[in-house]
Amino acid sequence: MQEYQKLDSLHALYIASIVASELMGSKTFPLLFLNASVAIFTLPITFSINDIIFEVYGKKRALSFVRSGLQILFFLFAFNLLAVILPPSARFQTSSDAYQLIFGKSMRIILASLTAFFVSERLDVFVFSKIKAKLADHHLWLRNNVSNLLGQLIDTILFMTLAFYQPGNIGFLISLIIPYWLLKSFSSLAMTPLVYKGVAWLKEEEKKV
Repeated sequence: MQEYQKLDSLHALYIASIVASELMGSKTFPLLFLNASVAIFTLPITFSINDIIFEVYGKKRALSFVRSGLQILFFLFAFNLLAVILPPSARFQTSSDAYQLIFGKSMRIILASLTAFFVSERLDVFVFSKIKAKLADHHLWLRNNVSNLLGQLIDTILFMTLAFYQPGNIGFLISLIIPYWLLKSFSSLAMTPLVYKGVAWLKEEEKKV
């Protein structure tokens, strides 16, 4: 029972991180050399949880987390579209413009986010599985970080390109992709000790059995 409670807790954190990134990630704040999205605090959590789940329960269970995340994003997309399209009531008129500004994101941005999530999270699981097949249970830090860095690189490239590409703005895209990827990579590297703790936390139940 406690094992399922721990899995539920990780799954809840995984979904919460995805929802937070999607709903709040449009805000930027000054950080070092760029205006960074607040999503850099939540998106790396999803990659780390994927690796924790894979390490303890295997590829199939990790991919089930990815599928649930994608389903949540599709639901948010559909409900966001419905909520924005429905006409406001008379008492909501004064707040309608602010609501539209916050939640009326372009379809292009939302679809870019969906595509980037689907490809990058599956890539993270794939790379992790290949390294684990070579190294067995050794060097968790290596497969954790290599899979995360590659997954987040693809996530950043896909999102920035699909969301903001226009003919002739390749230089602008590169100026976004590189620093954002470096920031997300640093966040993932900093979370490596938490990945070890997460794996040990889940394996406590296995040792009791």
